[in-house]
Amino acid sequence: MNRNYPQILRNRKNRIERRLEPKNWEDQARPMLKASNIYYEMAERAQGMNCGGIGAIHLMVQRLGLVEDIDQHLELLKVHLPYHESDHVLNLAYNIVAGGERLEDIELRRQDEVFLNGLGAERIPDPTTAGDFTRRFSEADITALQECLNRARLKVWKVQPEGFLKEAFIDVDGTIAGTCGECKQGIGLSYKGIWGYAPLLVTLANTKEVLYLVNRPGNAASHSGSVEWIDRAVALVMQVAESVTIRGDTDFTNTGYLDGWEQQGLKFILGIDAHEGSRGVEGSRGVIKEQRGQSIVSCFSSR
Repeated sequence: MNRNYPQILRNRKNRIERRLEPKNWEDQARPMLKASNIYYEMAERAQGMNCGGIGAIHLMVQRLGLVEDIDQHLELLKVHLPYHESDHVLNLAYNIVAGGERLEDIELRRQDEVFLNGLGAERIPDPTTAGDFTRRFSEADITALQECLNRARLKVWKVQPEGFLKEAFIDVDGTIAGTCGECKQGIGLSYKGIWGYAPLLVTLANTKEVLYLVNRPGNAASHSGSVEWIDRAVALVMQVAESVTIRGDTDFTNTGYLDGWEQQGLKFILGIDAHEGSRGVEGSRGVIKEQRGQSIVSCFSSR
């Protein structure tokens, strides 16, 4: 960084603070917004864009080795004319980072010379090409991509200050993602009467990172297939965390796996449906208490 940049930023901050400091104003004869002679000039060399940090993000991606990892483990293209798998993945991600909400918004980035120069790219895939790329994914390919992201994530975690994940909390839950049609592949009718999907989310609550996202039909049970992804998340986080706690509602009390999780030294805070045999129970794993007469909050922990 240029050694003058910090001084420039400090000067700007000081000027703003002076302008905004409290004053004893007298009655003003004119409105505060009174500019009249405003001129716009376009410089030939100096350029700017509204997502100036995109270059810094791309440098981070390169230093983490994510580009090479994606190209090595994600094989969706037989030839690269001219784009690699990493180009397509990052193109989709950077569109969102730059404020895009739809594939069509990629065209705005594509027509922005400053954006292209900031990434050192002659061109980026257009929206149609990007859409075609997304349709090439199988379930195995999506998992491979998520594992690429998690390997990069792990590198970031390992350089954090000591105690960064002294106690990691892994949250697991299902949600409903409605659609505008009833004929899309893989959708279902949810218990709320909404056509769509029921993705499973496994997140690290400490940092609000999504570790795994698994798409499922809208009529899938909230806990359906969750154990595999919980185990994957635990294996990832345990590489840096001192302790790991799994949290979920009643649907995720997979009683057949509690012993195994306890033997791994895991803690878990889960709900369990209320029934006569469990009211007021205090077991080896924790205390079960009735709440609202509907369910019991069970706080399990390894001992």
